[in-house]
Amino acid sequence: MANGLVKVPEPKNEPVLSYQPQSPEKLALKSKLAELKRSQIDIPMVIDGEDIRSGDLGECCCPHQKNHILATYHKAGAKEIERAIDAANKARPLWAAMPWESRAAIFLKAADLLAGPFRAALNAATMLGQSKTVYQAEIDSACELIDFYRFNPYYMQQIYAQQPESSRGCWNYLEQRPLEGFIFAVTPFNFTSIAGNLPTAPAIMGNTVLWKPASSAVYSAFFLMQLFKAAGLPDGVINMIPGSGGQVGTPVMNHPDLAGIHFTGSTPVFQNMWKTIGNNITKYHSYPRIVGETGGKDFIFVHASADPDETLTALIRGAFEYQGQKCSAASRAYIPDILWKKLKSKLAELVETIKMGDPEDFTNFLCAVIDKPAFDSIVEYIEYAKASSEAEIIAGGNFDESKGYFIEPTVVVTTNPKFRLMVEEIFGPVLTIYVYPDDKYEDSLHLCDQTSPYALTGTIMARDRRAINLAIEILRNAAGNFYINDKPTGAVVGQQPFGGSRASGTNDKAGSMINLLRWVSPRTVKENFVPPRSYEYPHMNEA
Repeated sequence: MANGLVKVPEPKNEPVLSYQPQSPEKLALKSKLAELKRSQIDIPMVIDGEDIRSGDLGECCCPHQKNHILATYHKAGAKEIERAIDAANKARPLWAAMPWESRAAIFLKAADLLAGPFRAALNAATMLGQSKTVYQAEIDSACELIDFYRFNPYYMQQIYAQQPESSRGCWNYLEQRPLEGFIFAVTPFNFTSIAGNLPTAPAIMGNTVLWKPASSAVYSAFFLMQLFKAAGLPDGVINMIPGSGGQVGTPVMNHPDLAGIHFTGSTPVFQNMWKTIGNNITKYHSYPRIVGETGGKDFIFVHASADPDETLTALIRGAFEYQGQKCSAASRAYIPDILWKKLKSKLAELVETIKMGDPEDFTNFLCAVIDKPAFDSIVEYIEYAKASSEAEIIAGGNFDESKGYFIEPTVVVTTNPKFRLMVEEIFGPVLTIYVYPDDKYEDSLHLCDQTSPYALTGTIMARDRRAINLAIEILRNAAGNFYINDKPTGAVVGQQPFGGSRASGTNDKAGSMINLLRWVSPRTVKENFVPPRSYEYPHMNEA
């Protein structure tokens, strides 16, 4: 607005709907699930606002009903990638010059559309395409993404408001410029909210984007592109180019106009992307910004003073919600012997009560893992534990892919704190527990810190404040999101900015102002109101 200082509304976190029997949201969602199941759609690439079809097809299937095809989608090749880069470069000048209030308005509108008419569609697409329960979809594809679209405009305004001091006779100000070139956003299958945030966070700051969604989540990505269009996002600002990592990523990262990477996915893929950028560094017009959130080997560390029921709840929810396919999911636990004697049988009994099946059955707690490669990888870890003399499976351990990719929630107990399942990321419903001697609390904290290369999330369960404080200190670098008496999952935008370090990423904290600062390049401007009229300084006069 030319003649007004516009204020973005102060954001509030979106309430999680309950989906109680006969509630409007439950009726609407069930109707949308049935509608989507009845049809098989054709998903094009979207480049410069146009639907582009290459004829090189992939399939979107229900992981819990692997033979049910929801959609076919068109993969990008070299020709489409070049076209997408041209579209992003063409759109950039007008988008960067658009008043920031107008960019904010687009995403504030997207938030309201998602909170209203798009809510059932995005939730249903996520449930069917990514095999999420209604609750896991609601907190992800609805609430968290709505929060991103309300909080990011607010943070953008705060960034622009940060200005330097001025002395008498001059005015200093700071301009936050979009980066020169395009951003490459690469998003994972497990969170629709991440898929919706990684391309839009750079975009709201004035950048244009090439977006490669995970092949196993193109279905929900299609609905996100519809949301962006309905919110008024101009053509070419976000260009969706599904396809294999090598087929899409290699030409994109070889292009001199690459200005940044916004990535969530596996650690090896991210490290390879970083290496590629390093090898290409002389090609680029500027140094690309590299932002990544990658793997985790997240822990729950239990002190002898912990409440048993609270600990059991944190273990089950932390490890098994969304089939353990959260980068923040609890994958290893450390429990003192004195407490383990009380917890072991009850934990096994509780795990056996967990109901698993189709997400359309709202009584299920677990659904299927995402696809065949994930299923095979997780099963290999379970079989390894079954064959090892250092491990015992006390719950679960079974799996079945006849209908869908179902793996029981599995609890492994090991006598070796450096057992493979305590070290490596599994990304499935497998929790491995090491029972430590009661008098080795501090030593075991150091063991937890030193066992895994990752440092994403972690939890301390304790009522003894001295024990909590010691854990906070020793585990300071073991988790970028640290929880006290809570499960290590469920970070909320604006409340717990998310990210980790070590092999878990660059810790640029999605859900905060920190992340948005990565997508701008500041320019300092000094305007001198009374310029000097002579080069000589007063001290040069000796008269």
